[in-house]
Amino acid sequence: MASHLKNLGRRAALPALLAVALGGCAGQMAYRDGRDLIAHDQIEAGLLKYQEAVKAEPGNAQYRQAFLMERDRAAQRFLDQAERLQDEGKLDQAAQLFRRVQALDPLNERARAGMRALERDDRQAKLLAAAGAHANKGEYELAKQKLNAMLTENPANDKARQMLREVTEKLAPAAAEPGLAKTYKQPISIEFRDAPLKQVFEVISRRSGLNFVFDKDVKTDQRTTVLLKNSTVESAIYYLLLTNQLEQQVMDANTILIYPNVAAKLKEYQEMTVKTFFLANAEAKLVANTLKTILKSRDVVVDEKLNLLIVRDSPEAIRLAEKLVALQDTPEAEVMLEVEILEVKKGSVMDLGVVWPTGVGLTPLSTSGGTGITIRDLNNLNQRTIGVTGIALGVNANKNDTDSNLLANPRIRVRNKEKAKIVIGDKLPVITTTVSSGIGGFASDNVTYVDVGLTLNVEPTIYLNDEVAIRVQLEVSNLTGTLTTKTGGTAYQIGTRQATTMLQLKDGENQVLAGLINSEERGTANHVPGAGDLPIVGRLFGSKRDDNQKTEIVLSITPHLIRNVQRPEASASEFSAGTEASFRRRPDMSARPSVAMPPPPGALPPPAGVQTAPLRPPVQAMPLSQGQPAPLPPSQGQQPQPVLPPPEPEPAPTQPVQQ
Repeated sequence: MASHLKNLGRRAALPALLAVALGGCAGQMAYRDGRDLIAHDQIEAGLLKYQEAVKAEPGNAQYRQAFLMERDRAAQRFLDQAERLQDEGKLDQAAQLFRRVQALDPLNERARAGMRALERDDRQAKLLAAAGAHANKGEYELAKQKLNAMLTENPANDKARQMLREVTEKLAPAAAEPGLAKTYKQPISIEFRDAPLKQVFEVISRRSGLNFVFDKDVKTDQRTTVLLKNSTVESAIYYLLLTNQLEQQVMDANTILIYPNVAAKLKEYQEMTVKTFFLANAEAKLVANTLKTILKSRDVVVDEKLNLLIVRDSPEAIRLAEKLVALQDTPEAEVMLEVEILEVKKGSVMDLGVVWPTGVGLTPLSTSGGTGITIRDLNNLNQRTIGVTGIALGVNANKNDTDSNLLANPRIRVRNKEKAKIVIGDKLPVITTTVSSGIGGFASDNVTYVDVGLTLNVEPTIYLNDEVAIRVQLEVSNLTGTLTTKTGGTAYQIGTRQATTMLQLKDGENQVLAGLINSEERGTANHVPGAGDLPIVGRLFGSKRDDNQKTEIVLSITPHLIRNVQRPEASASEFSAGTEASFRRRPDMSARPSVAMPPPPGALPPPAGVQTAPLRPPVQAMPLSQGQPAPLPPSQGQQPQPVLPPPEPEPAPTQPVQQ
């Protein structure tokens, strides 16, 4: 019965062993095929074969490692090629490579980011084309809006920044509200003297087509005086609001709400905008302090981890915040310091003379054949049993010259007003023993290290005129000796030379600092007393050693500017910021040509070459007397009747003065 069960077990295990063997052969074949395909640059097919090998043998680490390494290597190569094509503007080819990477590794975050960047570039290319079309038609305000939107999403878009600069040069200061820009530009001439406020707004409404809605607390019967010639609708509304302590809120493209300029109404009507600033170079804390100080913004959130700001304020304040952030979020200046340090050592050792013995030693010799001296040996002392030591005569005639150079040529890149340190040398351990107090105290050793060698500290300050001020601190130290303390510790004697200075160099200017010289002269003599002091013959009865060592440090430093702070344009560094109480922007103050008035009815047509009046002439309203309402502008289809001022009296003729 037992043998029968064993046979059944063997028969059941045989298919499993056969499947394992076949799986191993299939995995090996798939692995070999995948390696051959990848060698022929068929990446996708080769990785599929590797996957088959891993599936056939899940526990084979070699197959899995080969699959992961080849996948990562191929993805890295495709990503580099795609980003290079993206920089060259070949977006379709870059997209194909990003898709290949996603097919290899669907979770590759770099490929996902690349596809998002391509979508952004495609969207920005369309916006750039639309902005260029608007600029060609003379619609500079619309072009500027699209370019600002592009730069908000991608501040590094050079084409958009260049086009924005060109549009800004051609464009007058923008209107306060983009939706009303065209209406605000309409010319108008009005003259009211002590007229009701509602009447003035009614005339502006009929001329411009704007709708005005008044808050219940606005005194529409309040009297006002406004005299504007050759002005615009924007200026008329601005001055009316300013002189009557009113404020406006744009409701839609042609409706404006008028309300009193008081804190309660501002809090109720003034809309708020939330803007997120992603900073690339400046620190979020510093920019937040700027916005709080200049704009008095209270709702400012700083995210130090992502280095971004979230600001909630009025639209006018947000526009000013954009300009301030653009001024501060610039890359810091950097300089490459090319340093060359040369240490020149020259040494000369002269050892000349005769070395006479300084002492003679007499030692009894053993005559019994033993290793030690016995009393019997002392009793038999004679010329044969006494040994003599210390009788040695030598002649020194030696001169050694040493000449060594230690050259270090580091290049270090430093940001503006940051410290950099260069250390070339060794670290000597200094052991300090500490014994705890009390009975049974134990001792502990603390090890600290001291830098010995060459230490260079530099701190550059980069100026806008491409000059670099460098604070240089050079220290050269060497080990001169060791001391043993009472507790058995070791202390080091370290010789040092230091130099600290401040340099101001131009870009590429070289400066050499030298003169750190250490000169040592040592002389030792050993001669026979009396005979060694003779003038000439004394050299035969003594020896003299002269040791001269001289070390000089030479430092050469050359700054090369990598990047300097660029001065902003005048329009970006100086701009209007409203008043202390409001950021309301002034209207366009540029000079305008005189507005032509329509001809009276029945007048002859103008001669050829003379420019006629516009189809919708500016309104000129002039009440005749105080309290009398001003004539309203004619409705469409009627010929406007101009109101002319009274003629000026002719000057009286002058009589000549008789002498």
